[in-house]
Amino acid sequence: MRVFGKAAVCAIFAVILAALPFTVFTAASASQDKALVAARDAFLAGDRVKLARHAAKIRGHALDMYVNFWRLRLRLEETNPEELRDFLAKNTGTLVAEQLRRDWLRVLGRTGQWELFRKEQSALVKDDPDVACYALQERWFRQDVSALAEVKPFWRVPKALPEGCAPLIDVMLKSGELAQRDMRDRVRLLVQANLMTGAKRVAERLSAEEYTQFVRQIDSIAKAPARFLEKSGVDMKTAAGRESAIFALTRLAQSDLHSAVRHWSGELQEGLPLEDRRYVWAMLAIQGAQRSLPEAVDWFRQAGETPLSDDQLAWRARSALRQENWSEVKISIKRMSVSARNESTWVYWLGRSLRALGAEEDGKALFGRIAGGDHFYGRLAAEELEMPLQIPPLAAPPTRDELAHVSALTGLKRALILYRLGLRTEATAEWMWTVREMDDRELLAAAELAHRNGIWDRAINTADKTVAAHDFTRRYPTHYRDVLSKQAQIRKLDEPLVFGLVRQESRFLADARSSAGAKGLMQVMPATARWVARKIGMKGFRPSRVNRPEVNATLGAFYLKQMLDGFNGNPVLAAAAYNAGPGRARRWCDTRPIEGAIYIETIPFTETRQYVKKVMANTVYYAAVMGGEPRTLKSRLGIIP
Repeated sequence: MRVFGKAAVCAIFAVILAALPFTVFTAASASQDKALVAARDAFLAGDRVKLARHAAKIRGHALDMYVNFWRLRLRLEETNPEELRDFLAKNTGTLVAEQLRRDWLRVLGRTGQWELFRKEQSALVKDDPDVACYALQERWFRQDVSALAEVKPFWRVPKALPEGCAPLIDVMLKSGELAQRDMRDRVRLLVQANLMTGAKRVAERLSAEEYTQFVRQIDSIAKAPARFLEKSGVDMKTAAGRESAIFALTRLAQSDLHSAVRHWSGELQEGLPLEDRRYVWAMLAIQGAQRSLPEAVDWFRQAGETPLSDDQLAWRARSALRQENWSEVKISIKRMSVSARNESTWVYWLGRSLRALGAEEDGKALFGRIAGGDHFYGRLAAEELEMPLQIPPLAAPPTRDELAHVSALTGLKRALILYRLGLRTEATAEWMWTVREMDDRELLAAAELAHRNGIWDRAINTADKTVAAHDFTRRYPTHYRDVLSKQAQIRKLDEPLVFGLVRQESRFLADARSSAGAKGLMQVMPATARWVARKIGMKGFRPSRVNRPEVNATLGAFYLKQMLDGFNGNPVLAAAAYNAGPGRARRWCDTRPIEGAIYIETIPFTETRQYVKKVMANTVYYAAVMGGEPRTLKSRLGIIP
């Protein structure tokens, strides 16, 4: 989450709103605004008394519905249902009504008030796992036995089980719908995801006598898996002994994969039945794929037909990509679910595998499915079909009436007030809720409204949602061009790369601050800022100045140049290093040259993998928007040495 300076936001609003030909929010006194922010703080602290005191000062404020929502939310379990239904009726279709109804449904489910639950659930707009589980409970309460089958997808996800599904799990255990083997499989799933608290809780329910020893040892094995495997006398003849060995191998593989493989290559695997051996091979293969080990491809083969989730199959495909083993890439993708196979990532790589295996026309057909998308794999697919990059024609600008229409929407009015008050989390949620079902013309008008109010991130994201009518000047803006271009020139940086990175890092919000403490346009970390300032001899450097665009651009551009120089000018490695550190970027290289797209797709950190894709795609589009060198995305990705 990013936090923004209130003074800077207010200054932007004061300048820009004066030029608007329409009213964007209701005026409120400074004292009311202050009281509203204090009320929100009281809500977050769970302080009903303070919240009530501040609420009395906010009557008539454009956001008084938020105050009423906060008050109801703090006493949700004791409030009369009619009071809640009255609030929901008065605020039908709003974000806060959705949030209150979702939270109320959780309470109704937890307390078994099924009649009320049934009446309110149908009005919920967005899916919620907790509510979905309570809905299954409600169906079971009505003796709908088919509800039990729908619990299993929750059981097979490596996440904490939603509270509402727990009673149904008990029913399924008693009825035999879930067997001890299902419990064991969930323990394994959670251990692989390193969710040890949940794994232990499920393990304790392995009631069969043969698992007693495993449950008793689980804590000691988790703390020292190597010691457990090294000691003599692991009894592979009992279910408890076998499960203990598998558990220890899984835990050890997470911290020391080579040691786990060494133990596995000994007598351990001989004591396991074929199904369990295949499971261990799959577990080792996933760990190996995430470390880019070439052996992972063979380990996946050893796993045979062991069931793998879409995420695990993705790692199987990535390990094969590293080796350019196109038949294995194809097999891995073909085993994915339909929804996973239809993701642009796997459509592209399946197309590449088919082309490499001689099915040229089938590969082209797959590229054609995604080639129209303005994203990383859409662009790569288009280049496979030799389609040059063409920026879509600029849509007609929003008319005065269209701007007036979106500016009159109460959701956007509330969002603008929330932004003005620095309540960015609530503001962004309100904005996204309001634009979620807009058509292209409305989206373009809303993007323009955000732009005029200096809310650059909403302008970009809203313009990015259009389907047929586009405005790439809003999607790929060049705010602070004088500052950023100057630093690009001084450091001899590719200007589109600088703008592509800033778009991804901060969406051009000068006051952006990440949860890790990175600041400003180029999201410079405090330690990096101090190091760069010393390195370049920046006069008058103070941490408080890092958010200033000219200071931030100076620091960030120098650091980006350092990353590029450290990797012989390769922008893929530099982007990975900028996000995750140069040590990791170097460690993710292979022992032989690989193409840039393969390097990116096999980055083990999801955040960095997506980050590098977006920075590189942004760079290509900025080059087109700014009239830069018309290089293809594939040529920019290059070969990773």
